[in-house]
Amino acid sequence: MIVHNFDPVLIDFGIVQIRWYSLAYVLGILAGWWYGRSIIRKQIQDTSQKNYLENFDDLIGYLIIGVVLGGRLGYVFFYNPVFYFENILEIFKLWKGGMSFHGGLVGVILSTYIFAKIKDLNYKVYFDTISCVAPIGIFLGRIANFINGELYGIHTERTWGIIFPKVDGMPRHPSQIYEALLEGVVLFVILNFLIGKKIFNHGTISLLFLILYGMFRIISEQFRQPDEHIGYIFGHLSVGSMLSVLMIILGVLFLSRFIFNEKNK
Repeated sequence: MIVHNFDPVLIDFGIVQIRWYSLAYVLGILAGWWYGRSIIRKQIQDTSQKNYLENFDDLIGYLIIGVVLGGRLGYVFFYNPVFYFENILEIFKLWKGGMSFHGGLVGVILSTYIFAKIKDLNYKVYFDTISCVAPIGIFLGRIANFINGELYGIHTERTWGIIFPKVDGMPRHPSQIYEALLEGVVLFVILNFLIGKKIFNHGTISLLFLILYGMFRIISEQFRQPDEHIGYIFGHLSVGSMLSVLMIILGVLFLSRFIFNEKNK
């Protein structure tokens, strides 16, 4: 069995620390910005391409705000509302951790939609672009979760089990790695392969993202230790699984409606 002994702090300057988790956010944003521009070029090949590319640079600021606000508020409302409502100031202490992917997703959707409407651009183009690059950030984030020794898995006797000394002495599933592979690598390959085919209308890729991410997250959650103060909701369904089920349902409903409208044009 492997013993987890990673330090969540990459560089310690005394009064300032550079943590792996923060670095994952920064690298995810930079890589997403760089790769996102190539995705836009694949989608838009007429005279409006320059306009979408220039505005994509400005959109990054909106996305950062959406991720941070949505991710934090999502964690507050989805995972520990009682504690935060009794300790309001704790909501603003982001350095203590506590971010929700699903909340961040809502923040990204809203910020992108608002930005596109202000700029009079097709928000579906940006939705698809973000969906193709998001797995990069997800992968880096899950690797950072592993280094931090958080979001660890349930007990296992498998040879690849990881012992997290700060938790207990029992080997556990490295569920963070499972998520990095499924929600990061596999999802990235599928979505970028499909968008490269150029056979879908704008908006399809982002709906497939909702469906596929939801499926992969539910699979990963089966190996992940649920939050101690919440546990499982129904049987072996955690809060993350329930939110992912909602993602799949919404994705299927919107995709079905989208296909129906296209057929009846």
